[in-house]
Amino acid sequence: MPDTLPLTVAPSPGHATFLYARPAPDLDALAADIAVLGIPYGHPYAVTEAMPDPTTAPAAVRAATERVCRALERYDFDVGGPIFAGQDIRMVDCGDVPGSLHDPDAHYRRAEQAVRKILAAGALPLIIGGDHGIPIPVLRAYDGRGPITVVQIDAHIDWRDEVNGVRDGYSSPMRRASELPHVTAMFQIGIRSQGSARAGEVAAAEAWGAQIITAWEVHDTGMDAVLARIPDGGNYYLTVDADGLDPAIAPGVLAAAPGGLSFHQARKLIHGLVRKGRVVGMDVVEIAPRKDVNNITAITAGRLFVNLIGAAVRAGYFAR
Repeated sequence: MPDTLPLTVAPSPGHATFLYARPAPDLDALAADIAVLGIPYGHPYAVTEAMPDPTTAPAAVRAATERVCRALERYDFDVGGPIFAGQDIRMVDCGDVPGSLHDPDAHYRRAEQAVRKILAAGALPLIIGGDHGIPIPVLRAYDGRGPITVVQIDAHIDWRDEVNGVRDGYSSPMRRASELPHVTAMFQIGIRSQGSARAGEVAAAEAWGAQIITAWEVHDTGMDAVLARIPDGGNYYLTVDADGLDPAIAPGVLAAAPGGLSFHQARKLIHGLVRKGRVVGMDVVEIAPRKDVNNITAITAGRLFVNLIGAAVRAGYFAR
């Protein structure tokens, strides 16, 4: 057989978008069913945190695309067939929200505006962080679209009112969410070990009505029992802190703790929420690429997004 290949080929440029999505930087002309948005920057507690490792996570998750999904037409056993199930699903990647050295709050305002435009276009936002302050501007964009039930996978409850005078940092997203009138319920799943919470934060969360479900309860009773506690027919926003997963599948985090959720448990939660009601958005945050091992954490994040997409497609979310 003659050799028809050239002597050299261009180096692979990597993946500029997640899951081969079409780039869509113009949010005022957005026509999409699913919109990926990177929000790399949070609100640092100190000058040394101005550019933490999670700011590079959106690029890392996009770069893992080929290991997340080799090709869109291939059979995906997590979702029972090709991810889009042969449907004309308009998935786009809107790029990243830029930060500003001179205005540390500007990127939160831009992030909120970007998510508002995505929602106004009727698209499902998939957010790649960034640290866990990211849900604060994202959830603000859902005002008028409630009631929203926040479902959180995390090792920590994130109920600090402030740290070093900062109220919108990664230790406070669930406290800030509780103050939004359109957020009416909260399930915090996978909690374990120690974080920034003191006894007072736990008491505040419980007094508000947050359901704190430890990782040990999940392991002992199963995810089906956890899903049974979440009311049917809701609008669910799913926020996944990578340290809520077990380090075996998410080693690339800044606050690793043994005993987190398995991929099977997280997948079951996603599919269960899609069956129970409507998942109106999802983020994965707190990935630290420099601490990752063989890109496992980035791949895991991508596979969680794939499971939501595949389940949502099969539930008729994007029927036209």
